[in-house]
Amino acid sequence: MSLGVPSGRLFGVGVGPGDPELITVKAQRVLRQVHVVAYPCTRQGYSNARLIVTSELVHGQTELPMMYPVTTEETAHPGGYEVALSQFYDEMAEEIAGHLASGRDVAILCEGDPFFYGSYMYLHDRLAHRFSTQVIPGVASIMGAASQLGTPLVRRDTDFTVLPGTLPEDRLVAKLSQQGAFAIMKLGRNFAKVKRALDRTGLADKALFIERATMAAERIVPIGEVDPLHVPYFSLILIPDGSQDERDKTIQSAGWISVVGLGPGSADWMTPEAQKALSEATDLVGYHTYLDRVPVRSGQRRFGSDNKVEADRARQALSLAESGRRVCVVSSGDPGIFAMASAVLECVDQGPPAWHSLDIRIIPGVSAMQAAASRVGAPLGHDFCVISLSDRLKPWEMVVKRLEAAASADFAIAIYNPISSERLWQLDEARTIIAKYRGPETPVVLARSVGRSDERTIITDLEHFDPSCADMQTIVLIGSSTTRAIALSNDRKLIYTPRSYGDRSYVS
Repeated sequence: MSLGVPSGRLFGVGVGPGDPELITVKAQRVLRQVHVVAYPCTRQGYSNARLIVTSELVHGQTELPMMYPVTTEETAHPGGYEVALSQFYDEMAEEIAGHLASGRDVAILCEGDPFFYGSYMYLHDRLAHRFSTQVIPGVASIMGAASQLGTPLVRRDTDFTVLPGTLPEDRLVAKLSQQGAFAIMKLGRNFAKVKRALDRTGLADKALFIERATMAAERIVPIGEVDPLHVPYFSLILIPDGSQDERDKTIQSAGWISVVGLGPGSADWMTPEAQKALSEATDLVGYHTYLDRVPVRSGQRRFGSDNKVEADRARQALSLAESGRRVCVVSSGDPGIFAMASAVLECVDQGPPAWHSLDIRIIPGVSAMQAAASRVGAPLGHDFCVISLSDRLKPWEMVVKRLEAAASADFAIAIYNPISSERLWQLDEARTIIAKYRGPETPVVLARSVGRSDERTIITDLEHFDPSCADMQTIVLIGSSTTRAIALSNDRKLIYTPRSYGDRSYVS
């Protein structure tokens, strides 16, 4: 070390289980301030730890990949697995010490928490007594897995035991035979042995398996369907508190019902509030097509039904919540727009007094008309109305009356449920009614399955509008007298309704 040059500081930084949003604020601050960031990586250069903090490595830090010589317990090193790793840590510690001795602060990344089965601790053992050191804890993979599985691990005075899958099978059986909750880590090639231990102790049916918890590639699989030959390093098994009676009592006291809007199709449009409710629910109720859009979670029950039994679904969901379950009723788009929120509340209004005491929440979503409008510009930029052409729950005479009123008042109009196998004529009649009040050049948009793989958008006008191009997955947007089309230089057309009317401006 050069005289007069103070040593740098060493930071062991836990970066959490995988989701970049689970990094602590303190870890972010340190990563932005240090001179050197060291991280474990494979021989191919891939580093999960670095991937987690990618957005923080933009401040001129020097990167120090730590390429592990082995990732399994097999190696060609003459001293074997342990000696190969020990030699690797010795060499990396000296390289990091060189940076520290030169006055550079170094952060060593560690997935999860540095002191919880973390690789950082082996460098800590070699460096902490020589340099100023600070360890920044991170969210452990067990906690991330529990949150994604939506299951509490322990209650009250229950014991909680963490077991490495590397233990001999008989020791695993002895540990798992005790009371309490368990987490089993370090699976990989040990999975088959762990599965045998779970079978021997009768815990296989209660065991929850998750890969890459909180990461983009997260996968939850029933333990009986796991391929023992393809178990990734980032996987673990959770076995919650075995007291089923206690769990049932807790569920009984915490029942609620949330009517959740999934948005129109793309998962990117689902709100964090909706995702949280879905992850916390014990039961999901909904039209089976919409339920298919929600990822399957271990232990979560699903009740799918046909699209024409809204009241039956609502009553089933309310009965489940009354029994203490945490229930999500799923809707496409926004649940308050021609969807399940009103059906649930109508059943509450007409139902038993107990339903009036339930914790009922309506969680909004991006509506289909908003998504459709965004694809073509801003056709709903001024006053507009929304009309469903379905006459299943209201008479067609009422639909006609409202179409006449909306068209004569010069509203832009969003039409839901425009056509079905039983209603092939109504959209054509709606066009005829609106054409009495609008010019033939009035912009019309037909947007089908917006946000999904089969998305299709047609921009036309009232004169050339073909109702046969629509189906029940289509939203029809019809402009007002002021709605305009813009031809862009790239042959794209955008539609908008200005926020002014005549000489008056409504810009706020």
